[in-house]
Amino acid sequence: MEDGYGDGRAAAVRGAKVIAKDIAKEAKRQVSIKAGRAADRAADEYSAQRSYGRFQDEEGGGRRAEDEDEGASSDNTEGHDDEDEIYEGEYQGVPAAQCAEGTPAEGQVALGRPVSDSVKGLGELEKEREGDEEELAQQYELIMQECGHGRFQWQLFFVLGLALMSDGVEVFVVGFVLPSAETDMCVPNSGAGWLGSIVYLGMMVGAFFWGGLSDKLGRKTVLLISLSFNALFAFLSAFVQDYSMFLVCRMVSGFGIGGAVPIVFSYFVEVLAREKRGEHLSWLCMFWMIGGIYASAMAWAIIPHYGWSFSMGSAYQFHSWRVFVVVCALPCVCAVVALTFMPESPRFFLQMGKHDEGWMVLKQIHDTNMRGRGEPEKVFTVNRIKTPRPLDELVEMQSESRNFLFRIKTELGAMWSTFMRCFSYPVRDNTLKLAAVWFTLSFGYYGLSVWFPDVIKHLQADEYASRVKIHNNEHIEDFTFNFTLENQIHRNGLFLNDRFIGMKFKAVVFIDSTFQNCYFEDVTAVNSYFKNCTFVDSFFYNTDIDDRKLTNSRIITSSFHHNKTGCQMQFDDDYSAYWVYFVNFLGTLAVLPGNIVSALLMDKIGRLRMLGGSMVLSGISCFFLWFGTSESMMIFMLCLYNGLSISAWNSLDVVTAEIYPTDRRGTGFGFCNAMCKLAAVLGNLTFGSLVGITKAIPILLASAVLVGGGLVGLRLPDTRANVLM
Repeated sequence: MEDGYGDGRAAAVRGAKVIAKDIAKEAKRQVSIKAGRAADRAADEYSAQRSYGRFQDEEGGGRRAEDEDEGASSDNTEGHDDEDEIYEGEYQGVPAAQCAEGTPAEGQVALGRPVSDSVKGLGELEKEREGDEEELAQQYELIMQECGHGRFQWQLFFVLGLALMSDGVEVFVVGFVLPSAETDMCVPNSGAGWLGSIVYLGMMVGAFFWGGLSDKLGRKTVLLISLSFNALFAFLSAFVQDYSMFLVCRMVSGFGIGGAVPIVFSYFVEVLAREKRGEHLSWLCMFWMIGGIYASAMAWAIIPHYGWSFSMGSAYQFHSWRVFVVVCALPCVCAVVALTFMPESPRFFLQMGKHDEGWMVLKQIHDTNMRGRGEPEKVFTVNRIKTPRPLDELVEMQSESRNFLFRIKTELGAMWSTFMRCFSYPVRDNTLKLAAVWFTLSFGYYGLSVWFPDVIKHLQADEYASRVKIHNNEHIEDFTFNFTLENQIHRNGLFLNDRFIGMKFKAVVFIDSTFQNCYFEDVTAVNSYFKNCTFVDSFFYNTDIDDRKLTNSRIITSSFHHNKTGCQMQFDDDYSAYWVYFVNFLGTLAVLPGNIVSALLMDKIGRLRMLGGSMVLSGISCFFLWFGTSESMMIFMLCLYNGLSISAWNSLDVVTAEIYPTDRRGTGFGFCNAMCKLAAVLGNLTFGSLVGITKAIPILLASAVLVGGGLVGLRLPDTRANVLM
């Protein structure tokens, strides 16, 4: 009996010692973790060079401390057998209702275990995520410095440059194709101008949609889809014959290319170290203007050549402007092919909690750059990267268990939620300021870009009209016309037994004239009309003279045979075609010097000074338009304005990419770019309606919006020292 009592007492003593030992170990482990955190904070304050050790998993550090404790106290645990360990576990508070996997019962927490997310509030989880994101941002900057800037960034630079070039081409294609497409498809005046507006509206919706989707599905994935939309429908638009179908194809094409700008800059900024962002994002902006130069050069070289066309009967016409549309789709096709060989943004992977995928891409960047430097043996030293835990894991699991429509609804809801977070603290004020700057800069730039060429064409038309020849009361009989009549007005004329064979009427108007027993064969009338005329016993064969060119005219016992269908295009008869394309080419070419200067000075002068200064100077340069009374003067002003405004565009792209956190970067950039396209539509409509009416309103309006936008831009925060949150 005494022996049993002694054994029980000894067992109780041993259990008490074990409990005391475990409590001491747990206390020491917690103290070790807290001490490590305090040491890290001290190192951050006083050390300029941070190490990766502070970003390793804290639980792993705790386990190492615990292992050391176990090694140090091995003497105390010596002699314990398996049965003792099981028995002692019951004294440590392991609940009897615990499941086989060792998980505490509902509502209970095991000693020494972290608190489950299920018992934490949403606010606490969000604070923990914010802390994780801050640590990730600091560590990511150090990782990118270790990866360096080299071959990988330059490869991605040219691939994304092709995508950005496609956006520039799309913008310029609208202006170049508009006159030709509307003429070729016999678009009435009521439908003219819809092409420019509908393409910009498609780009506006596309920027908002694709930008938001890139924050959910990834930069590369969404960019590939959007560029594929653009390439496919841009190619199809070159072959459709109906104007309404052409509008649909160009609208969907614009919708696709709308995602290029927000995703390209969001993608590229996430593989650049902080000291490289300003300069290299500015170099990337150059591809947009290269796209404009490419489009201008191709339009100048292709569209005016009417011989570059073919037809299949009278129903299908493939004119030179359609060849131009196909050629302009080539940069987008090349971008799609090249992008398939590039990886996803590692920063996006890490933000989404995909540690292994992000680590593999970062290792690829490091190894590619090291091989480019001739140091292939250099090892990527990062082992573990801090990744924030997604708060919407439950929503993702629910969406996987429902049908496809529910998943789409869930994703759209998540996109809208992300968009609304762009208007929450602390980025709300920045979003409103950025939207104002994007709108004002785009309104002035696109408005004047429409106004300048139209003013030049208006000056040319006035000069051309001043040389018109007027013929009154003429009487011509038994004469054969086999040459070109150009820029003439014939009033009250009488034409008897005349023959019009293989000739052209170019800007010729017949008013109150009579054609009796006349013969018309292989006649082309370009911008020529017959108003209040009378045709008696006349014969028309293979001409393009139809009801559209016979205004209030009478046809008496006359016949039309094998008339040319559709609107016949004669680009060689367009006196301003070559000149307008050449002017646009010079205007875009003048941007390159400004682009180079802004790239070299972006980090030296600063984003905000360059943004505000460029917009203010652009606004001031508008006042010189008062002296633009000739074509050469207007061309000079166009080049000066484009050269001054490009620095503002570059700075705005850089600031927008840097100012938003990673989880909202595509959404915020897409919204700002959507405001840009909305301003382009309003600018085209506003400034286009003022051509030939007055100079005062366009000059004052452009100056006011540019200067005002520049002053707002100076109120934005300086993002040069930002890490990518």
